[in-house]
Amino acid sequence: MPPLGKLFITGASSGIGRALAEYYAAQGAQLGVCARRAEALRQLAARWPGQVHCYPLDVTDAAALRAAGEDFMARLGVPDIVIANAGVSMGTLSEHAEDLDVIRRVMDTNFFGMAATFSPFIGRMRRAGHGRLVGIASVAGIRGLPGSEAYSASKAAAITYLESLRVELRPSGIKVVTICPGYIRTPMTAVNPFPMPFLMSAEAAAPRFARAIEKGRSQVVIPWQMGIVARLLRLLPNAVYDRLMVAAPRKPRQASPE
Repeated sequence: MPPLGKLFITGASSGIGRALAEYYAAQGAQLGVCARRAEALRQLAARWPGQVHCYPLDVTDAAALRAAGEDFMARLGVPDIVIANAGVSMGTLSEHAEDLDVIRRVMDTNFFGMAATFSPFIGRMRRAGHGRLVGIASVAGIRGLPGSEAYSASKAAAITYLESLRVELRPSGIKVVTICPGYIRTPMTAVNPFPMPFLMSAEAAAPRFARAIEKGRSQVVIPWQMGIVARLLRLLPNAVYDRLMVAAPRKPRQASPE
């Protein structure tokens, strides 16, 4: 991997994306940061003047993402790392007609937004012959969770998409890294009304994510304890898994993703 210099990160206004942006900025990297909340991005830029380039946008807007990516590359060149982190998590139930729009929004943000994030950079990275594409998925994508139809489906789609992309790009020199976080303390998990095992702060998680990215890990669960849980759940027969999960706590339903 070439020396760390340039990164493009979506969902950088809070949570994991913010923690990663702060971690890499502290290492002296040049950053392009995206999120819907412009003021939070400006605060990052003010903290590291000259290092942080702000792109207020919604990742479901592929044209805006392409324009941001092209502007970033015109200013700084091809990034060393692109992190597709933007995501939303909503409790959803398909039986409620009003949840269908929420399901679509979650899928558009968590899956389509990831593809739209990478799209502007892949061709230039191919020609450069190096780089990292990093997708932030979730352990919730490994097996479906009750009450999280949209979120689990979107993260399962992200995991499979990243695997396909990894195989496709293997001959090019581009590494594709899939990170599946467990419970990370962020505004997204703050609404969960149930105990979250192995909960860790975004600030503690960021260096672990960075190490996995640097090593070019194909897929990693962080923290490692959740990786063991995820592997065990994946091995369970459906009948056993169903009995275990039928009474599991649910994320509250919300009218629309924020």
